[in-house]
Amino acid sequence: MSSSEEPVDAVEAVQQQQTTNASGVDKANSNSHITIDIDVKRNGFTDKNDCSIATLTNGATKQQDDKQQQHDQYQHQHSNDRMSSTNTTDVQNNLSGHSSQSQSQRSSVLCRVVLATVGVGLLAAIVTLIWYYMGWTFGLPALLIALLVILLTKPGWRWFYIAGATAKRDLTALFAYVKLLTLIKKYEKKNFTIADIFQINVANFPDKVAIVSETQSWTFRQLNEFSNRIANVLHGHGYKKGDVVGLLLENRPEFVGIWLGLSKIGVITPLINTNLRGPSLLHSITVAKCSAFIYGEGFVEAMNDISKELPSNISLYQFNNEANQPVNGTAKDLTTLLEAAPKDKLPASVERPSHHDKLVYIYTSGTTGLPKAAVISHSRYLFIAAGIHFTLGFQQKDIFYTPLPLYHTAGGIMSMGQAMIFGSTVAIRKKFSASGYFADCVKFNCTIGQYIGEMARYILATPPSENDTKHKVRLIFGNGLRPQIWPQFVERFNIGKVGEFYGATEGNANIMNHDNTVGAIGFVSRILPQIYPISIIRADPDTGEPIRGPDGLCQLCKPNEPGVFIGKIIKGNPSREFLGYVDEKASAKKVVCDVFKKGDMAFLSGDLLVADEKGYLYFKDRTGDTFRWKGENVSTSEVEAQVSNVAGYKDTIVYGVNIPNTEGRAGMAAIYDPDGQVDLDKFSQNLAKVLPTYARPQFLRFLTKIDLTGTFKLRKVDLQKEGYDPYKLSDALYYLTPKGKYEPLTKEIYDKICRNEMSLNMKAEVDILFCLCSY
Repeated sequence: MSSSEEPVDAVEAVQQQQTTNASGVDKANSNSHITIDIDVKRNGFTDKNDCSIATLTNGATKQQDDKQQQHDQYQHQHSNDRMSSTNTTDVQNNLSGHSSQSQSQRSSVLCRVVLATVGVGLLAAIVTLIWYYMGWTFGLPALLIALLVILLTKPGWRWFYIAGATAKRDLTALFAYVKLLTLIKKYEKKNFTIADIFQINVANFPDKVAIVSETQSWTFRQLNEFSNRIANVLHGHGYKKGDVVGLLLENRPEFVGIWLGLSKIGVITPLINTNLRGPSLLHSITVAKCSAFIYGEGFVEAMNDISKELPSNISLYQFNNEANQPVNGTAKDLTTLLEAAPKDKLPASVERPSHHDKLVYIYTSGTTGLPKAAVISHSRYLFIAAGIHFTLGFQQKDIFYTPLPLYHTAGGIMSMGQAMIFGSTVAIRKKFSASGYFADCVKFNCTIGQYIGEMARYILATPPSENDTKHKVRLIFGNGLRPQIWPQFVERFNIGKVGEFYGATEGNANIMNHDNTVGAIGFVSRILPQIYPISIIRADPDTGEPIRGPDGLCQLCKPNEPGVFIGKIIKGNPSREFLGYVDEKASAKKVVCDVFKKGDMAFLSGDLLVADEKGYLYFKDRTGDTFRWKGENVSTSEVEAQVSNVAGYKDTIVYGVNIPNTEGRAGMAAIYDPDGQVDLDKFSQNLAKVLPTYARPQFLRFLTKIDLTGTFKLRKVDLQKEGYDPYKLSDALYYLTPKGKYEPLTKEIYDKICRNEMSLNMKAEVDILFCLCSY
């Protein structure tokens, strides 16, 4: 069996030489290099990078156009410099000017050295006089008080305050990071794969429960034996290192056993979202270049739907609950084959995978289009699972509960990785149940719970139960816990600690809030930012494109200024490398070059974050989701949270829609309310208390059915395209009247809005006029 084509590394896609924005930029800004170097060091971007100054190979034309546009803007703003650069005499004058600047700079440095020397001498004299007249008993406290007063009267004193306030947070994270790097180095040196690390736990805890579900309980020994059977069957059919075998199976112990067994023979396993059907499912299989595909008996119908379009060279294996059961079409009966396979040893002729080889492909949620397959190597899997383990203080004796799908990073690596790497027990559930969450935690004696997306809101909306506090859960972790319900959730369910994290499966800018700061998704150290080089840079909120300075480099955001979150790329470093997607063109779009110095690169998250003075990071919005209305920027995520709360914790998605001949985009909220429980009068009154006029949705759409991703995210793109057209939509539609109430959006009203015969949000215009008149 031939090895599938290897995807190109995202960093290696950076090949084509890039031209400088303007010929005189580097010379004209020679003085600015000192400032740039300081900023670089402050944000940890100090490591040497061997990449060339380049544009990305894939999509190079578009990026060259963007660079040319920036170049043109630069030339327009500095037209006098550009015109003078064409004249030889003027160039010489410019060089002479720079020489003068350099001489002036040297004089300035010399002056500072002299002043510093004099200052040190004066300080020594003052200390000597204090000691002579007052002695150390009274003199030293007096000196310290004097220094403290001086610091408090200077702007720089804030650094000492921030350092003191965040020292415990930063040092805790630093110690965890050191433990993480030590573990990674240990296994990298031994060239261990995830299967190798798992074998250590099999040897140490053979009869300990590794995975428990509603119907099954597997020990480490059983999981190992099942994975050996998988390895022997597929290797016997000719599959080897580098081949790709897809997997479509619900949450069950066999899911883990299958990809683990395939990894033992070096086969890469794309983990397919079980909710996908039709074109999306076909795309996920073909984009990964699968040579074989394993699916559960519950997905026969889904496979039949795409059987005609499925490439004929893909071999199919059907996994049934019992052996010797009928299989679909040309598929092989995997369950029966496994019964005859050896369980105690692997094939003798297996080509052993290495620590940095690809392990699995994990797909993005597909909220903005077709899912993209992100590459997860053995080293990356280890970094993710061990990173959260050390940061949140997990223990080997902890029992984890995850109702999340195992085909995603959160459930499949962050939770299941605790069993694979550290020998903990993980309780899984086939499908999430809000009412069954803490009941399961009680049943399985769980000490750690996991959430994602809107899951916490669903749980909070359930009726009170004895299980609310009967459980032994000491910590919950996940991402997407809205700050509006965070305190309520913790108080009701008696949760001691919340570990909110932020990260992307494919990204290297992953952060963690480990000190219970409500609403924060992580932090960047103000004391030692160099340790973990992540930053927030200025960017266009609509496109996500970085806003560059005259020197062509990115610009750091100030505290409380929203910007795009990035992480520096360092190839070969598990915490800093960017493996990207199987689709190299998609990978190239996530890399930004020339960040804080020429030639460096960073992963572009596409998310807008805000850092406060202490370095705590807060999620603002996705780039492109923020829209502008009545001269104000509106964050969809903030509006969604408030609308959902006012509507009784219902699923809500907010987006901007266009109104003909109107500047900006009006807000629209789609609310899932199949039973019509929302009282519009109370809704509009309560919404007015929590949102400014410009941020209130101009249109409402009440959904009777909802389309969620596997991680409980609503699909926004289709709703945004459908807009608020009553001629096309059967859902109940409403618009915001000038009086601040929502009334039905009829076809007649819709036509008037489209013809600009009716103005929306007139009250906002009156409010603005009133404010202006007040001054």
